[in-house]
This record gives sequence, structure tokens and C-alpha cells, in this order.
Amino acid sequence: MFRREVKSISDLLNMYLRREGLETPLLQKRAIDAWDTIMGAPITRYTGEKFIKNQTLFVKITNPALRQDLSMMRTRIVQRINQAVGSQVITDVKVY
Repeated sequence: MFRREVKSISDLLNMYLRREGLETPLLQKRAIDAWDTIMGAPITRYTGEKFIKNQTLFVKITNPALRQDLSMMRTRIVQRINQAVGSQVITDVKVY
């Protein structure tokens, strides 16, 4: 009789995504989507386009006072987004 190594669907899916080079783009998309849930409706109202380049999340904020406040809270925002995604996806946040 032989033994099979049983793996969960989650493990198999993660292995496939990593092998095909799709894991990082998926995690980046999750990080961008996490912005709205983490920051809440009042900040999301002033949020424009969001994108990630070189592990930096760029977010357009239309309110200058809010932009200044968020730029001072960068490290906390990075920690919260990475925690929500479950991986070290971004290293910095730039608000413009």
C-alpha cells in the first residue's frame, strides 16, 4: 500500500499562482482594494486613483489637509494594509 501526500485546495492554488507568476499581482490588487475598507468612507470619498509601483502604493487625495494628515500616518497605513493582505506587499505609501 502507498501513501499519498494530501494537500488542501488552498495550498495547491497558492503553488499554482506562484509558479505562473500571478501571486504578486493578485496580492497587489488585494492591497489596493484594502485601502477603501481600511481607511473608511470619509477618506474614500476624497480618494482618486490608486496604483502600486516598486512596492509603493500611490494614492491620489483631492483634499490637501487630508493629504497632509495621511502622509504623516504612512507607516501605520503600510502596516494595516500589509496585515489585511496577509503578506508584505507594500513598503511605502505616497499620497499626492
